[in-house]
Amino acid sequence: MFSYKSRILAVSIGSMLTLASCNAQDGDKSAAVPAVSATAAIATVNGAQISQARFNFLLQQSQQQGQPDTPEVRKNIREKLIIEEVVAQEALKKGMDKSAEVNTQIDLARQTILIRAYLQDYIKNNPIGDDVLKADYDKIKSQMGDKEYHARHILVEKEADAKDIIAKLKKGEKFEKLAEKSKDPGSKAKGGDLGWAAPANFVPEFSDAMTKLQKGQYTTEPVKSQFGYHIIKLEDSRTMQAPPFDEVKQNLRQRAQQQQIDKMISDLRAKAKIEETADTAAAKK
Repeated sequence: MFSYKSRILAVSIGSMLTLASCNAQDGDKSAAVPAVSATAAIATVNGAQISQARFNFLLQQSQQQGQPDTPEVRKNIREKLIIEEVVAQEALKKGMDKSAEVNTQIDLARQTILIRAYLQDYIKNNPIGDDVLKADYDKIKSQMGDKEYHARHILVEKEADAKDIIAKLKKGEKFEKLAEKSKDPGSKAKGGDLGWAAPANFVPEFSDAMTKLQKGQYTTEPVKSQFGYHIIKLEDSRTMQAPPFDEVKQNLRQRAQQQQIDKMISDLRAKAKIEETADTAAAKK
């Protein structure tokens, strides 16, 4: 169960999109790597050159991650490339480049890099304006309402069990103690506490019952939802303060980019000629 702020901030972005987005935005911010011929070598290992281009790429990545450009950082990057070249040469001596499994991994890595580059380019050439983000912000705001609630609940499988718990509450037993019988693992150890959340974060049956309660009251009839039967207690309610637009703008941008890319991928797949083998189709069933 999430509060208003976490609802806006909780954005599900695929790791590849996240990296693509960050790289697309940070690429212009990072300090420029000094211009040196990409064909120059920073070192040779058993006669094989390690190109300046590789060094520049890793240095730029380091800067994008907030590392300063210092002699120590450069030394570490150089050493990393040398060590990797030494080990890679040993792998080639053992013929590992002939392994079907290794080549499959190489192909997959190459594909991943191509996809990331394509997504970076797509994000760069399809910017999302602040007006779109503000409209999304206002829509979420209206959906969440202007109040949030601090509730507890006990979730059980059978209606009879829920009625039994309500009877015990009426006799004066503690809600927090009875919550130990709840089948909700996330709240039972906390006395059924769900923390502060807006009604929109719950299924309708739950939120409808919760918002009708007064502070300190609990539902005197079981509340049925897709999860089972709830007994709900309202601890308190308060006016909800939305986080400022500027505070969540970047998260909203990532969310909008995710939706934009999902649609683009869906459109590409719809236009592609795809023929699955019988074995693959059978494996899906």
